[in-house]
Amino acid sequence: MSPAAPVGGRPPILHFDRVSKWYGPVIGLNEVSFQLEPGITGLVGPNGAGKSTLMKLATGQLRPSLGVVTVMGKSAWSAEAKWHVGYCPESDVFYEEMSGRDFVRAIARLSGYGASEAADRAENALLLVGMSDQAHRCVRGYSKGMRQRIKLAQALVHDPELLILDEPMNGIDPVVRRDLHRLFFNLAERGKSLLISSHQLEELERLTDRVMVVARGRLLAQGTVTEIRDMFENQPLTVRIGCDRPRDLAGALLRLPEVLGVELGSGGMVTVRARQPQRFYRAFGQLVLEENLDVTHLETTDCSTQAILEYVLQESL
Repeated sequence: MSPAAPVGGRPPILHFDRVSKWYGPVIGLNEVSFQLEPGITGLVGPNGAGKSTLMKLATGQLRPSLGVVTVMGKSAWSAEAKWHVGYCPESDVFYEEMSGRDFVRAIARLSGYGASEAADRAENALLLVGMSDQAHRCVRGYSKGMRQRIKLAQALVHDPELLILDEPMNGIDPVVRRDLHRLFFNLAERGKSLLISSHQLEELERLTDRVMVVARGRLLAQGTVTEIRDMFENQPLTVRIGCDRPRDLAGALLRLPEVLGVELGSGGMVTVRARQPQRFYRAFGQLVLEENLDVTHLETTDCSTQAILEYVLQESL
């Protein structure tokens, strides 16, 4: 297997090198390669796509059937690699009779810290996720959002370089969601790598525009939303344009070879369907200058994470 390429004198935080995982005759993951550096990456795909298998391989819960998974240059299966990983699972597995504080302290102790340092680390983690004032209560009495925050606290308690977060926003109210967004941005700025799996694609889009799309066990695309969208040049895109002279704009657009159709709407809005996005935008910019048009609004309506997911899955059929 080829070694992970060092970045800045150190190996990637997470590296998959031609990784496959089989469950008997069923392929869970098939020839997947990628590497993660500091920042936030979204992991998207339909149910049964292989996302859970990928996360379990990254956290060392599973061994690959073929290929190599490393964390900070060490096999993800090793205890040394697990020291660098924090994992927030989707499902809840708590000692329900414990308080939230005792649970996070227990996880810190299991990580190898002495009683005093474990207590300090637990308090810091609880403060980060906004649970300090509720941590004395038993977990069994927590709401879904509170349980979710305690899971995040235990994932952060040992200050890992890699965070694997499976649906971390489920059940969290808007105020706490905003606070956790800030936390995730802060962690990324501190050089940590966050891999966030979520079905809430609009939520994910507010956190990052860098995504990996998985389906049928394969990594179909990775990069920013724009980079992935540009891979599908022949897939039409929809653009809404506001203009002071919408009829003149519509007529001019129809002369462009990249334009498939134009529709006039209310309020001076023009909706255009076009292929080959890069060529279209270059031609559109030139057209605006030549026609001396005053463009007040420009919006690509199908360049969201949801649209990208649909494009990638459609192209892979």
